[in-house]
Amino acid sequence: MRLTVTLRNGEDESWQKEYVEEKMKKLDKYIDAPAEARVVLQVEKFRNTADIGLQADGLNINSKEEAKDMRLAIDNAVDKLERQLKKHREKTRMHKAGLKEAESIGGEAAGEEAEEMTGSRVVETKKVLLAPMSLEDAVLQMEETKNFFVVYRDTGTENVHVMYRREDGSLAVIETNG
Repeated sequence: MRLTVTLRNGEDESWQKEYVEEKMKKLDKYIDAPAEARVVLQVEKFRNTADIGLQADGLNINSKEEAKDMRLAIDNAVDKLERQLKKHREKTRMHKAGLKEAESIGGEAAGEEAEEMTGSRVVETKKVLLAPMSLEDAVLQMEETKNFFVVYRDTGTENVHVMYRREDGSLAVIETNG
């Protein structure tokens, strides 16, 4: 990364340049292409401002922070840049993953499925009363109601069990300890 540090209205202190270089090194892991960073450090009475502009492979990200201490302003500006770079990297990753999955399956439905997978969230919540029953009673209830699952408290062990219907039509049970 090519780095240019400019000091305005302040003393020419080499520690500031070294500190900026040290902090900007941690951004290298987010940037693949050669990048150019312009850092402007400005002091006005008790206000210290750090303004960072980063350009890499068509990506332009700016960050400006001010604080009472120059180190704090630099830290905040670099952290802000890092968050923006992480967000951009995640967006490109998800975009590429969505395209690869769509190509492998094909069609619009695949793109929608990729969106659903990446943005998984709880859509519905159901409250279930735990009825005490035996395994045989649970099987009967599954067959009568044609539900995909039944949650019940086993009469023998007093543990909570979940019986569900598998894709092949057979039934399976998940046993818990509580």
